[in-house]
Amino acid sequence: TELTIDEPKERGGTNLGPSPTETMLAALAGCTSVISQKIAHKHGAEFSNVSVDVVSTFDRRGVTLQEEVDVPFEDVQVMIEVTTDADDATMDKIKTELPMFCPVSKVMRQSGSNVTDVWTVNRP
Repeated sequence: TELTIDEPKERGGTNLGPSPTETMLAALAGCTSVISQKIAHKHGAEFSNVSVDVVSTFDRRGVTLQEEVDVPFEDVQVMIEVTTDADDATMDKIKTELPMFCPVSKVMRQSGSNVTDVWTVNRP
């Protein structure tokens, strides 16, 4: 599998793919989707629809070489929308276990990012 990671033309790239920072947030969205569905399955639940959007503040001083930044992604909101017939108790388990098992989320949290999962649960 090939993956093109690039920068916009105005930053010296060719704009043929997402930037490294966009790729990191996309990895968080993908990992959240996959791991949340695995956890649901472990608890006997299924998601018939999953949508994950990630919004983050980003301290650009590091990438513009102004100064070192310890936590470039300061606040990260992960909006997770699922359709499921899982009951509230099962959903509580899934919500609790997601930050425990999503490796991308763990790396970001342990680096100092404030990662907040915001769930919207739809019932069929």
